[in-house]
Amino acid sequence: MHDLTRQIKDLAYKAGFHKVGITAARQPQKSEFLGQWLKMNYHGSMHWMQNYADRRQDIHKLMPDAHSVICVAHNYFTAEKHSSDAGHGKISRYAWGRDYHKVMKKKLKTLLLEIKRLDPTIEGRLCVDTAPLMEKLWAEQAGIGWQGKHSTLITREYGSWVFLAEIIISKELRYDNPAQDMCGSCSACIRACPTHAITQPYVVDANKCISYLTIEYREKQIPASLAEKMDNWIFGCDICQDVCPWNRFQKVTDEKAYHPQTDRIAPELLSLVELDEAGYKKKYKNSPISRPGWENFIRTVRIVLNQNSSE
Repeated sequence: MHDLTRQIKDLAYKAGFHKVGITAARQPQKSEFLGQWLKMNYHGSMHWMQNYADRRQDIHKLMPDAHSVICVAHNYFTAEKHSSDAGHGKISRYAWGRDYHKVMKKKLKTLLLEIKRLDPTIEGRLCVDTAPLMEKLWAEQAGIGWQGKHSTLITREYGSWVFLAEIIISKELRYDNPAQDMCGSCSACIRACPTHAITQPYVVDANKCISYLTIEYREKQIPASLAEKMDNWIFGCDICQDVCPWNRFQKVTDEKAYHPQTDRIAPELLSLVELDEAGYKKKYKNSPISRPGWENFIRTVRIVLNQNSSE
C-alpha cells in the first residue's frame, strides 16, 4: 500500500501537477454546511448545486466502489497585473490562458492510465470542477490546503492561485493528514469585498458575489446596487484573493497553457461591446470566458461602460 501510494504521487508530479494529496472516500468534515448554505439560498440561480446535493455529500453515489480520492492542485499564477484604466475591463486571472478544464482533464487521463498500469484491477473516475463533488473539502481533507474565509482553497506553497481536480479510485491507499486552517484572525478578504458577499467567515452569498454576477447570473440585469461596485470586472473577480496575505507565496506557473493571451488581461471595453455572437465565440473559444454566453457577457460589458460614463 505504501509503495503504491508513493508511486501514484510520483506519477501525479510527473504528469505536471504541483500538489497531490490522498484521502479516504468518506464524507469529508464540514460537508453538512452545504445543506445550510443551500437553505439560505446563497447558491442563487445555480440550481445544479441543489439538484445534485445528495451526490456532493455522498461520494459513493458518484462512484459506488470508491475507496480513495486522489486530489491534485495545479498552479496557474502569472506575474501580469490588472489594469486600472477605466477604459479596460478586468478578467479574473484564472481565465487569462486556455480553459483549465481541458488542460487538467488531459493530465488526469494520463495519470489514471499510468495508475492502471501499476495495478490493472483499479477502477477510477476523473473529476474536474464540473462533477458534483465538494472539491475544496476533499482537497482540505487530503492535505492540499485549507478553505479560506473567502471560501477559496489556500495552499502554503502557491497561495490560492490553484485549480483543483480529483481521481476517485477503487483501491485503498495510504492517506494524508487534513490541512490545518491557517487564516487565524485575518479578515482581509472580508473587508475588501466591495459587495459584502462574504457574509461571515467561510460563508459567501453568491447573489452578491461579482464572480457569480458576471459568470453565472443569466436571468436579468445585475441589480444597480451591485453593478455600481463592479470596478470594471467583466468576468470573475480576484479582489478577495489579491488581498490575501498567503498569496505573497505565489509562484509563476510552469504550465504554458495558463500564461495569458494579451487581449485577456485588460481588454478594451469599447471593442468588446461591438462583438457579435460569432465574434465572441471565435474570440473566446477554448476559454472559460465562453461560460456566460454572448448576451450575458455583453450585458456586463455595457454595465461597466455605463457606470464609468456616469462617474
